[in-house]
Amino acid sequence: MLNFAAIDFETANQHATSVCSVGIVVVRDGEITEKFYSLIKPEPEFYSYWNVQTHGITLEDTQFSPVFPHVWEQIEPMIEGLPLVAHNKGFDERCLKEVFRMYQLDYPDYEFHCSLQMARKHLKGLLPNYRLHTVSEFCGFELKNHHHALADAEACAWIARYFQ
Repeated sequence: MLNFAAIDFETANQHATSVCSVGIVVVRDGEITEKFYSLIKPEPEFYSYWNVQTHGITLEDTQFSPVFPHVWEQIEPMIEGLPLVAHNKGFDERCLKEVFRMYQLDYPDYEFHCSLQMARKHLKGLLPNYRLHTVSEFCGFELKNHHHALADAEACAWIARYFQ
């Protein structure tokens, strides 16, 4: 897989529709060619204590941010025709599908791959765990700002490139 887009969402609360930030890293011919990050006004618009503790994003940060459809208008041309990769894809894929459904957008049935599954398959027994920062460090990327959507997407891209 030489061409793909790594994606990561952060959410404001327990609802999959509450995406409050997104990071995208586009890889073409095995090289990172584009990066994109945006805050997003979440829906529903409230922040749970634990989510804020994890990523540090608050209501004040996103109250004037664009809603998901406006952000996705910028992302869609960047990722057109590319498979998506996420670390623990179940979370990010569910967020994407749910937010598309909530805004009544036609979901293009994106092809999703999982860097967590790649790591478990190829590094079985070699690592103490398969968390994003552990695997990305093994693959040569030091994740310095874990739970920032762009930093996490870049770590995911490094992992997927490592196993291409």
